[in-house]
Amino acid sequence: MSLYHVQKLFYHLLVDPKVKQRFQNDCDATLLDYRLTPEEVRAIQAFDLAALYRMGVHPLLLRPFSGLKGMAMPEYLKAIAGGAEGKLP
Repeated sequence: MSLYHVQKLFYHLLVDPKVKQRFQNDCDATLLDYRLTPEEVRAIQAFDLAALYRMGVHPLLLRPFSGLKGMAMPEYLKAIAGGAEGKLP
C-alpha cells in the first residue's frame, strides 16, 4: 500500500487548483501521476470513502476529497463508518 501517495494526491487536490481541475476532467490520467496500488486506484475512482478510511487516509484529507462530490458532513461520517453511503455515484 502506498498510503503516502494517496495522501499526497488528496493534499494536492486540496491546495492545487490545477490538479483538482485535471482530476475532475480526467481522473484516470491524474492518478497515473501518483504511485498508487490497484486497490487504491479502485477506491479513489469509486469514491469509496470507507475503504480509503480503512486504508489509513487521514480524515482531514479525506473530508475535502468527499467534497468533490458535494457530500455533506453527516453523509461523510456515515460513509467513513461504512454505511450505505460509503460509495458515491
